Amino acid sequence: MRLHAIVSDLETARRALDGGATVVQLRLKGAPTEEVVERGRAFRDLCAGRATFVVNDDVEAAVRLGADGVHLGRTDEGAERTVEEGLLLGLSATSVEEARKAERRGAAYIGAGPVWATPSKPDADDPIGLEGLAAICEAVSVPVVAIGGIDAGNAADCLRAGATGVAVVRAAADAARLSEALDRAPV
Repeated sequence: MRLHAIVSDLETARRALDGGATVVQLRLKGAPTEEVVERGRAFRDLCAGRATFVVNDDVEAAVRLGADGVHLGRTDEGAERTVEEGLLLGLSATSVEEARKAERRGAAYIGAGPVWATPSKPDADDPIGLEGLAAICEAVSVPVVAIGGIDAGNAADCLRAGATGVAVVRAAADAARLSEALDRAPV
């Protein structure tokens, strides 16, 4: 989960994979399940044998697509079904308490953040900073993926804080630069 690209279009997913993304998360916020399944087939096929394919928020679509996992926000339902279906469960957390709760709910990984303010999600919670990220990483035993305001200039800082990887939305198309920055990171 070193580089987790959160995408909504196929070309960005392709560029992220070519640049070294190890996880592609399809995010079609608010789209009906039928649309997620229909559009998701191409993403699933693109990821096959190359990367872990995760669907955002929609457990039913993930099951129907044969996805590898589902990522759920802090208030989203479906964690139990995700685990029952044998899918990887990713859960979001903004604090140590939420991270510990996510781990108890069966999370295979935790998306922690936002680490920094991000223009791709203007309604996001206040940034947790590297200190908050480090505290979450120390508090749980599952991998932690940093999210929020991450780019090639600060991605390595997230690894040094204890994250296993980084998730990017707006920088997904620039995955090659991010992969290089992560490869150079002394941890």
